[in-house]
Amino acid sequence: MRTSILKYIFYSILFFAIVSCNQDKVEEQAETIGNENAVELSPEQLKNSDIQLAKIKTQTIASILKVNGHIDVPPQNMISISSPLGGYLKSTKLLPGMHLRKGELIATMEDPQYITLQQEYLMAKSRLSFTDTEFTRQGELNQSKASSDKVFQESKMNSVNQKVLVKSLSEKLKLIGINPDDLNENNLSRSINIVSPIDGFVSKVNMNIGKYANPSDIIFELVNPTDIHLALDIFEKDVDKIQIGQKLIAYTNSNPDQKYTCEIILIGKNLADDNSVEVHCHFDKYDKSLLPGMFMNAEIEVAGTKGLVIPDDAIVQYEGRQLVFAQTSGGKYEMIEVKSQNNENGLTQISFVESTDFTNRDFVVKGAYTLLMKMKNTEEE
Repeated sequence: MRTSILKYIFYSILFFAIVSCNQDKVEEQAETIGNENAVELSPEQLKNSDIQLAKIKTQTIASILKVNGHIDVPPQNMISISSPLGGYLKSTKLLPGMHLRKGELIATMEDPQYITLQQEYLMAKSRLSFTDTEFTRQGELNQSKASSDKVFQESKMNSVNQKVLVKSLSEKLKLIGINPDDLNENNLSRSINIVSPIDGFVSKVNMNIGKYANPSDIIFELVNPTDIHLALDIFEKDVDKIQIGQKLIAYTNSNPDQKYTCEIILIGKNLADDNSVEVHCHFDKYDKSLLPGMFMNAEIEVAGTKGLVIPDDAIVQYEGRQLVFAQTSGGKYEMIEVKSQNNENGLTQISFVESTDFTNRDFVVKGAYTLLMKMKNTEEE
């Protein structure tokens, strides 16, 4: 009997021990599950950390409109060089991208017709001297009735016609760059020089030395960069966010760190097939390395909305999520998921994934990655 009582007491104690152990495990598991988004630092860890706390502020941050476009030149700043009378390209030193000064020699053309034109001009000029003298002489004879009116009118017509011929040949010489006032029988030339009409750079070289150029052929294309500008494609839904006079920053894909300040000067009124509007901008300071047609990116600061902001250092990235830490008590911190929006001057506008009001909490604004590392190490243990 006594033995049975002892066995009963033993099994009862064993039963309660097992139940108590299982209960502790359940409580421990529940605590772990409930704190999967929490991390705690010991007083010693907290003392050695660089954690700083602050409350979330409400502030307006301007949003950035990111667009792209290309370097454009208005038609009046693109110069096509040709030879008005045609000719063979004798020499040139031009290469695409080369910079030129106004009046600089860019090519020499050669053709027998240049000699013929100069010859005709000098002969016509010499003939003009004779017709003028004859017209004067016939006028005097006509006054004394020693010459008929018909002869006088013919001499007058010959003088006028010769003046027209000399003038037309003179303009042709000017057209190919020869000054008729400096031309005489001792300096006839079979070649002419073509000089740059602008300060700018070479866009295209369309002909090689020795090739014949017709009057309609474009030999070179030059660009005057004084009015070169940036043409941006902005979608219809964003057009109302910009205005003439607004500043923006532009940069190339090859050198994104080199920023160019521009100002919007014209907003187009026509929609393209992709519902975009062309917006033209002037560079505050033009860079010669920017060539027509070059692809450009641009960032335009537009009016933002008021919202919750937090320092950039307060946000950490983990498993594709954006997270912040809020203090619960002492060295305990809760991890909260957020979504970032606009960013400016080291501050990021955020919204909370959950609808809970966190505005009165203290958030970690420095040392957030320290807590993230602590949490990851705890999970791996």
